[in-house]
Amino acid sequence: MKLETILATKGPVVHTIEAAEGIDEAIRRLSGNDIGVLVVVDDGGRVAGILSERDIIRALSRSRDALSGRVEDIMTTDIVAGSPGDDVDAVLETMTDRHFRHLPIIEDGRPTGLITIGDLVKAQLADTKGIVETLEAQIVDE
Repeated sequence: MKLETILATKGPVVHTIEAAEGIDEAIRRLSGNDIGVLVVVDDGGRVAGILSERDIIRALSRSRDALSGRVEDIMTTDIVAGSPGDDVDAVLETMTDRHFRHLPIIEDGRPTGLITIGDLVKAQLADTKGIVETLEAQIVDE
């Protein structure tokens, strides 16, 4: 299965923020949308990084003043991104091995989707259920 299959079901919504925006605004967007990550974009809409709840917690552990800073001060710039044609199993393995929960999907430098570890698990469970149902039907038919 490919990521494009999950994206077709999930939809193309990607919550973004510009690097120069304040951490307080990022927290409002995260909380207001009940999400755990924002894709950071530059003025042209190209991906510049990612800002997760973990980034904010790490920044706060270093300094309480982090809340008055800007997104670019604490965002992760060395991100792993995917493309719609990536294999779900390979992506799940990478996300599990590298301990991250969100994978931006990027095409031509712009965010076109966002996959979470939960999306991947849900897709695999549905796929496994389909296989089991097919095998059960074959056993009953014999």
